[in-house]
Amino acid sequence: MKFVAFERQLQGTGASRRLRRAGKVPGIVYGAGQPATIELDHNALFHALKKEAFHSSILEMELSGKTEKVLLRDVQMHAFKPQVLHVDFQRVDATTRIQKKVPLHFVNEAEAPAVKLDKCVINHVVSELEIECLAEKLPEFLTIDLGNLQKGQSLHVEDVKFDAGIKIVTHGRKNPVIATVVEPVAEEVIVAAAPAAAPAKGKAAKGKK
Repeated sequence: MKFVAFERQLQGTGASRRLRRAGKVPGIVYGAGQPATIELDHNALFHALKKEAFHSSILEMELSGKTEKVLLRDVQMHAFKPQVLHVDFQRVDATTRIQKKVPLHFVNEAEAPAVKLDKCVINHVVSELEIECLAEKLPEFLTIDLGNLQKGQSLHVEDVKFDAGIKIVTHGRKNPVIATVVEPVAEEVIVAAAPAAAPAKGKAAKGKK
């Protein structure tokens, strides 16, 4: 994805506040050289942030007539307004190794025997995984095939074959769960006892006068 940034001349809290009032977003680009302060059009950035690829792929930033490859590193949003306050980007090249959280795309869930035959539900335990790889090998997403899951099974990180050069970062957790099969809950049918029949009107009990 491509986007356009502009050099930011003025810095400081007051200058950033004026930029935001003018519909701009202050930002910074760091890595591989001197940090550069930039500004971006707010509306264009806000719409770009709605796209998954803007968060998880290498971006092409045009700045002062030069195109650089960067990675989105941080976004600061207003506490309650739909407003971007600040963005951070990192310059990357073919030799840059990065760690980045990447979204998961689940496929073939409806074809899994657990779902198709046993009427189970597959619970997605996580929606993203953190990976380490060369920047140029960063995938936009990771595909997780659920088509072979059976009743009573769970899918772990070590059960999935990822592309060469991609290492899953687990932060000390051993073989984390990605998805698990949840069996259907049997419905309990409660049958209420029939109420006792009331005596017919006009009939007096025997033995009473």
